[in-house]
Amino acid sequence: MAEHRRSLDAPSEEAGGRGLVGRRRVLGYLIAAPTLAVGASWLINDSDPRSADAAVPSVPQPQDLFDLGDLQNLAAAPTSGLITVEMRADGTAHFALPRTEVGQGITTAVAMIVAEELDLPMEKVEITLADARPELMMNQLTGGSNSTRSMYVPIRTAAAITRQRLVEVAALKWNVAVDQVTAAGGLLTGPNGLKATYGALATAAAVTKTVKVTAHLKAKADFKVLGKPHNRIDAHDIVTGRKQFAMDLHVKGAKPTMVARPPTINGTLRRINNLKALRALPGVTDVVGVTNGVAIRANTFGQCIDAIQKVDATWGPGTVDKESDATVLKQLRAAQLPMTVPPLLSQTIDAEFVFAFSSNSPLEPDCAIADVRPDRAEVWSCLKVPIVAQEDIAKRLGLPIDAVKVHVVQGGGSFGRHLFHDVAAEAAEISQKMGKAVKLSWSRTDNFRQGRTHPMCTSRVRVNYAAGNVISYEQRHTGVQTDFGHGLGEMLTAFAADLPIAGNLSFAESIFELTQSSPYNFGVTTQLLNEIPLKFNTGSMRNIYSPNVVCAEELMVDQLAAKFGQDPVQFRRNFLKDPRLLAVLNKAAEVGKWGKAMPKGTAQGIALHSEYRAAVATLVEIDCRPETVNRRIEGEAVTGPRVTKAVIAIDPGFCINPRGLEAQMFGGLQDAIAVVLTSSLHIKDGIPLEGSWDNYFYTREWNSPLDVEVVIMPNTSDSPSGAGEVSVAPSAAAIACAYARATGTLPTYFPINHGKLGFEPLPLQPSTPQSPTDGLDYTF
Repeated sequence: MAEHRRSLDAPSEEAGGRGLVGRRRVLGYLIAAPTLAVGASWLINDSDPRSADAAVPSVPQPQDLFDLGDLQNLAAAPTSGLITVEMRADGTAHFALPRTEVGQGITTAVAMIVAEELDLPMEKVEITLADARPELMMNQLTGGSNSTRSMYVPIRTAAAITRQRLVEVAALKWNVAVDQVTAAGGLLTGPNGLKATYGALATAAAVTKTVKVTAHLKAKADFKVLGKPHNRIDAHDIVTGRKQFAMDLHVKGAKPTMVARPPTINGTLRRINNLKALRALPGVTDVVGVTNGVAIRANTFGQCIDAIQKVDATWGPGTVDKESDATVLKQLRAAQLPMTVPPLLSQTIDAEFVFAFSSNSPLEPDCAIADVRPDRAEVWSCLKVPIVAQEDIAKRLGLPIDAVKVHVVQGGGSFGRHLFHDVAAEAAEISQKMGKAVKLSWSRTDNFRQGRTHPMCTSRVRVNYAAGNVISYEQRHTGVQTDFGHGLGEMLTAFAADLPIAGNLSFAESIFELTQSSPYNFGVTTQLLNEIPLKFNTGSMRNIYSPNVVCAEELMVDQLAAKFGQDPVQFRRNFLKDPRLLAVLNKAAEVGKWGKAMPKGTAQGIALHSEYRAAVATLVEIDCRPETVNRRIEGEAVTGPRVTKAVIAIDPGFCINPRGLEAQMFGGLQDAIAVVLTSSLHIKDGIPLEGSWDNYFYTREWNSPLDVEVVIMPNTSDSPSGAGEVSVAPSAAAIACAYARATGTLPTYFPINHGKLGFEPLPLQPSTPQSPTDGLDYTF
């Protein structure tokens, strides 16, 4: 049973150098509507002045001054007034969230925000996912650990104005002063026993013309919901199987549809050689050629799979047909940016770290429903940038944007996958060509072989030191190009002049600059990115560049500590710039009992990271003994080290929901174990060999720690930082450092098991394996 620990001490007013919000005055709008609806307006400076005190100080890097979340906040601000909270006549508050729930718990956090400012019970708050709303412009993107960070104040503002408006209407109705009316628990109370429910006044509180108003946010000292642990609002439905995800959705007339795909990434269809025979197969209603395969619609998904086994097609080339791991690595090394010449009289440590391709496939296969008619279209899918999806699908279909309705459906995971809408666009293409509604599902094999991947990359590090100090730190990160062809790219284009980065950088380089910075006073510090234009299907997998960059850096920090003859934790204390990072480092070391005696073949590792305005340190213990690495569990051979313990200390600024934050830290740890120890794609002749979860060794129960502690530090801010991804990088780095100490070797190729192919690859054709017929459970 995993252990959990929280620390929620009351913060001081000066904590972290940022004053906490008291009773703060905000601006918003009463929106013209049948019942009370309120919009918010905001623009907040979330800058965080940092102090530094070291022998050879490092100047701030762009991410320290203005990070990716600041960019997203800036982009969201102009349309924040269009975010509305609606009070309904039945006494419930409704909020159509312009973000996507994919398991991260954002609907719960938002329900807590609304409940707090409205003084309404949580069970009376309804959160749904908004359809694509073009008028929101850049304010409908889920990514970069930014949802609560960017929406915290706007949602609070809308809810506070709603509460205030109800109070004003009650006072007017009762002919009493506003200060004689209180609102709590969904009930308005006045003098002499006067009472009314929120719902009873919702219609009277509505306005026929949008007007500007002001209201006061609650003081933090008065919070009853925010900062307290809450279960997910959908937890009961999840554990009882009632929860509806994208693949559970049923739309009238939409029949199961799948696609037979080419044997290489992005291969194209030239000809269907047995079209007549395919259309005659049992249950098949339609067969058409589409951009990347043969689309088959049938009465059941099983019949679609059966038909895929019979497809005879002539395929055109893909975009990376001749590429394999070795060829990609050779090109990456050739593209590495040069290091500077070491200063005279200094000593140098050089190292290169390689990170294989990895899949960001969520547990739920890619799926979408599309119903395209000659004059209109309707699409349902899990979409994290639905506005871009709507624009692109309309263009592909030759329809005006307002003729394409895009519904956002909760997905069973994402890890960045649903920033891309390719499954929705493909469903729309199929529906248009068939003239019928389709319910498209990719197979597991489709997801792993034709889906999005985290690019293969190298990270070269050179550290120069002398006289007990680090003089310079250089990191040259080189990867296959990351596709930012979604809303983040538009934001970068729109706000390029406001970014603290010089030159005409690419989207990828800009995002690298806005997410990466070294936390240490290592003198002259440079972290540079270069990418090669190979046409793999890449994407912004969880935490983007950070797990690789931080892993390489923290391994080198341990090497430096050894050269200096210092304990790794003490070395970090000596060179850290940020007092918040020092605090989480000390806490993780204390709780994890850093430095305790451990058996040979086991070790501790520690690492830290600051991103999204959060500070995190992770301590892990790893077991690399032969009897652990080579063993059998329930008759199955299990190979590899096991992380046996983890302590994660996080400063999240302001913690909205400790229970939700703890879950995010757990998830990041599981990702980190996968990235460092087990999970990768093996590319051969233009296609990943992995074709199922059986092949792709994401963290399993056997290599997941039973002892995990999450320590949430006292609040240091008046608003939340990003938390959805921030634990991945320090956890990955801590695991790598622990592995190095346990084995006495510096790992340089990740995951460490990549050199061993532990499965028999599925055939490339047919592209989807036959459905099992033996009644056993499989994870294809």
